[in-house]
Amino acid sequence: MTRKYMKKNLAFFLMMLLLTVASIGYYAYSPLTLPNTPFEFSLKPGSSLKSIAREMQQDGLLEHGWQFVWMARLLGQSGQLKAGNYAIDHPVSPLELLNIISKGEVSQSQVSVIEGWTFKQLRDALNTSPDITHDTLSLTDQEILLRIGATENHPEGLFFPDSYYFAAGSSDLRIFKRAYQTMQKHLQEAWLARAPDLPLQTPYQALILASIVEKETGTPSDRAMIAGVFVNRLRKGMLLQTDPTVIYGMGDKFDGNLRRRDLLADTTYNTYTRRGLTPTPIALPGVAAMQAALHPVQTDALYFVSRGDGSSQFSSSLTAHNRAVNQYQIRAHK
Repeated sequence: MTRKYMKKNLAFFLMMLLLTVASIGYYAYSPLTLPNTPFEFSLKPGSSLKSIAREMQQDGLLEHGWQFVWMARLLGQSGQLKAGNYAIDHPVSPLELLNIISKGEVSQSQVSVIEGWTFKQLRDALNTSPDITHDTLSLTDQEILLRIGATENHPEGLFFPDSYYFAAGSSDLRIFKRAYQTMQKHLQEAWLARAPDLPLQTPYQALILASIVEKETGTPSDRAMIAGVFVNRLRKGMLLQTDPTVIYGMGDKFDGNLRRRDLLADTTYNTYTRRGLTPTPIALPGVAAMQAALHPVQTDALYFVSRGDGSSQFSSSLTAHNRAVNQYQIRAHK
């Protein structure tokens, strides 16, 4: 190889290096367009740089995730990203974004959505938060669903219980949309991994069953067993006969005491008078309840009754169930 040829190669290499550095420099300082204002995102512990960049690209913040990856690696910050919940309320450059997540400048405001809450309780929690812009106060439940792009016509059970972090002043519609999309993600993942031969035809039916399991469970270790009882009853065409559905159907009429006449009063949610699942979920189920509904314990039990300490006594025959009721319910109230 001649010296002249080597000089040409070196010159070409230096020119490409300068162009690459210039390109990365231009990219690093060019402002990003926020898909939403504020733009809210979360980094989970243990997330890789590539997975973070891919999620930001999917969310519409980054046009090409690989550019962000290269920049972080060249600056030696690829291993310094901090997990947390972030909110950006003004356009930032990729370099500023990298600094934000490297320093862990997380957002501070949060609202917690509790497993087993009804949609009404969720609305009340958001309505009373002083850090949220209340854009839904005058909207009906159905109007909220339309605004967030939901395809369902009833809101119950559609919002995932979790802690949501946001920048002060964020719209409550943004939180509703995040909770809805998070529930859709968890539900679809659980549905695709469901046990075979369940008496459930759609993910929505699984959500309904999960909500009933959520409200009936007093002790976490009983959750999958309770689901097993309900699945057995559905397979046999038996009435589910679960009190929480009756209570939900009573709405504001429920005064804290469930009476025999309430169990006999027919509503679309009364599983003592109507077979099958309720028309909608009755609460917001968490991941554990969804997993239990889609992976119930294989059991011959058809009944259960509360022992009074949060746990349940399971029985495979009505005779055994009646004995358990007499032991744990009737005697306890004498």
